Amino acid sequence: MRQAADQRPVLVVLHQERSSPGRVGQVLQARGFDLDIRTPPLGDDLPETLDDHAGAVVFGGPMSANDDHDYIRRETDWLAVPLAENRPFLGICLGAQMLANHLGGSVEGRADGLVEIGWYPLAATEAGAQLMDWPPMIYQFHREGFTLPDGAVRLAGSPTYENQAFRYGDKAWAIQFHAELTQVMMHRWTVRAAHRFVLPGAQGARDHLEGRLLYDRPVFSWLNAFIDRIFLEDA
Repeated sequence: MRQAADQRPVLVVLHQERSSPGRVGQVLQARGFDLDIRTPPLGDDLPETLDDHAGAVVFGGPMSANDDHDYIRRETDWLAVPLAENRPFLGICLGAQMLANHLGGSVEGRADGLVEIGWYPLAATEAGAQLMDWPPMIYQFHREGFTLPDGAVRLAGSPTYENQAFRYGDKAWAIQFHAELTQVMMHRWTVRAAHRFVLPGAQGARDHLEGRLLYDRPVFSWLNAFIDRIFLEDA
């Protein structure tokens, strides 16, 4: 296993009191990174520079990147910091949508109301396939998607939401899906968000849990390679 040469912590941005960085946090810690966890909706500030951090990860949440909350606007504006400093950055779900908004893209649901909540096919683009192998099925939990910002390179898509992953410049990455969930997290999500399983295209709780047994091994393998690609590229 590769280890981090950079001894600074990774900034982790969460959006709920009981949220967790899950397997992304576990993989980063296994590589030797400490985690500086901050939750802006609870009043935590974000740093004016990433000089004291090895990079940043902005996670998801039940809110929309279009919501008129102060912390949503501040976080979206704050993304100028890792971009200007060319520091490793990963946006997951809400974090990806914030990055798309920041770069001039848009975030919206489908006109027919279809969502991706459960396990769905994922296909790498030519650019994505050149980077690494991608899992054929991936776990999703979103009602909105993002357009591809100008200058971004699309890396993966799905039949329902064509933009599932992109790279912007050398260091900024965005993914719509959730590879970070531990089994405990998935059980919690399927209980607390069960009201969303009635949405068009959503799968039931049994499909979520059974899909993990069927599809998760290549997801975890991909996640390890992806985190290495983002945070250890220069190691």
